[in-house]
Amino acid sequence: MTSRDQSLYRPRGLVDVLQVPFIGRILKSRWGRLTLQVPLLVIAVLLIIDGFTGPQLAARNLATVAPWVHYRGLVVLVLLLAGNLFCMGCPFTLPRTLAKRLSLRGRRFPKALRNKWVAIAGLFILFLLYEWLDLWASPLLTAWVIVGYFAASFVLEAVFTESAFCKYVCPLGTFNFVYSTTSPTQISVKNPAVCQSCVGKECINGSYATQPVIRVDEIAGGGTKEVRHGPEGTLGCGTLLFAPQIRSNLECTMCLDCVRACPHDNVGLMLRQPGRELRQPGAWPQRWDVSFLIILLAAMGLTNAFGMVPPVYELQQSIAAGLNLNSELIILLIVFGVASLLIPVAVTLLAGALSRLLTNTSGKYSLREVVAAFAPSFVPIGLGIWIAHYTFHLLIGLWTIIPVFQEFIGMTGEWARFGGVSDAEIIGVIQLVGVVGGLLWSLMLAQRAAFRLFRREAAFGLLPWALFLLALAALAVWIFGLPMEMRGSLLFS
Repeated sequence: MTSRDQSLYRPRGLVDVLQVPFIGRILKSRWGRLTLQVPLLVIAVLLIIDGFTGPQLAARNLATVAPWVHYRGLVVLVLLLAGNLFCMGCPFTLPRTLAKRLSLRGRRFPKALRNKWVAIAGLFILFLLYEWLDLWASPLLTAWVIVGYFAASFVLEAVFTESAFCKYVCPLGTFNFVYSTTSPTQISVKNPAVCQSCVGKECINGSYATQPVIRVDEIAGGGTKEVRHGPEGTLGCGTLLFAPQIRSNLECTMCLDCVRACPHDNVGLMLRQPGRELRQPGAWPQRWDVSFLIILLAAMGLTNAFGMVPPVYELQQSIAAGLNLNSELIILLIVFGVASLLIPVAVTLLAGALSRLLTNTSGKYSLREVVAAFAPSFVPIGLGIWIAHYTFHLLIGLWTIIPVFQEFIGMTGEWARFGGVSDAEIIGVIQLVGVVGGLLWSLMLAQRAAFRLFRREAAFGLLPWALFLLALAALAVWIFGLPMEMRGSLLFS
C-alpha cells in the first residue's frame, strides 16, 4: 500500500483513545485485556452453573436471561457507540496463549475456508437452532452452547496458527465484525513511515518467543531501538491484520495485541467518523462472500424477528398442510432458508443486474463489482433492524436480571419491584427510530455508491437498490408493529 493509500484509510485527526489517562494505561498494559475478559469469564461461568443446576424456567435463570435479553440488547448499542468491545473482552479467547504455544508449529486454516461462507452458514444455523430448539427458553441448552464455544475456540486456536475461530467461524464475532464497521473507533498507525522501516512487524508477528531475544533496529528519522522478544511478549494479531494496512473493522477483534506488541508505540485505537469505512471504496474486498454476509445478515434480522410474531405460525401451518410435513425442523428450514437466503440472494442479483442494465454499464462493471459497491449500504439498515429487535427484549426485561441474580445466590427475588416492563409506546418509538434512521443512512451510502459508479446515470443505477432497502425497512416496520413474544420475561414464560 502506498503512503497515499495509507493516509486515505487512516482516521483523520489521529485522536488516540489509548492516550486517555488511566483508561489507556490499563488497556495498553500486558494484562489490559484481562480487565474486560475476567469479568465476562466470571459471568460465563455463572451462566453455565445456573444453566446446569438452576431452575429450568427461562425467566428465572441467568443462562437465558443474561445472553438472550441483556447481552444482545447491549451489544448492538456498544457496537454503534464505541466499537467491538465485546470481542475485545471475549472470555472464550482467554486460553489463547496456552493454545498458541501448542500451535506455534501448526498450520494455517484451510485455504478453501478462508472466507465468510462458513460464517454465513454459522449465523444461519445459529438462528435456525435458536427457533427449533427454543434456545431462549432452555437454560440447559444455552449452557451447553457456552461450553461449546469455549471448546471450539480452544481447539481451533491450538490447531491453527491464526485465530480461525474468531476470523472465520464464530457467529457472534461475525455479527460484531459487521456492525463494528459503523463504530467511531478503529485501529490505525500514527506514522506510516515508522512501519515502513520496521524490521520485525511485531503488530502482526508478535513479540512472543520461547527464549529471550534482543534485536537492535534502525528507526525512521535516525537512531536505533532495542527490541525485546521473550516468553512475556505479546502474540501478534490473531486475525493476521497488518496495522498500517488496516482499512476496516470487518475482521478486527480490537484485542489491542498489535498495540502492545509494537516496539515503537506506533499503533493506537483512533477515533474516526462513525461508519467512515462504509463510504470508502476499496475498504472491503470485492468478494461475493463479503457482500452476501452483509446483505444476508440484514435479511436474517428480519427473519429472526418474524419468527416471534403471529403470522409466522400461520405460515408454518400452511406449509405443513400444503406439503404434508410433520417435521418442525424441515418447516423452519424452509421458512428460514427462503426468507434469509434464497429471496435475499435472488433480489441482490436482480438489483445488481438491473443497475447495470439501466445504466448500460454491463461491459464496464461485472455483477460482482456492482454488488460489492452497494453492499456496505446494507450495514445501517441491518443494524437498525437488529437494534429495533434486541432493544425490545432489553427494555421489556431490563431489570429482571436483578431478581434472577437474587434467586441465584439464595435470596428472595424482588419480582414485584424489578419485574415490570418499560412503556410500550417508548419502545415503539425507539424501534421506529432505529429502522428509519438505518434506512436514511443506507440510502445516503447507496446514493454515494451510485454516483461513484454511474455518474450521470446514478438515479437509474440507484433505483433497484433503493427499492430493496425500502422493502427491508417496510417489512421491519410491519413486523415490529405486530404483537411480539416477550421471550425471557415472566409475561411470556
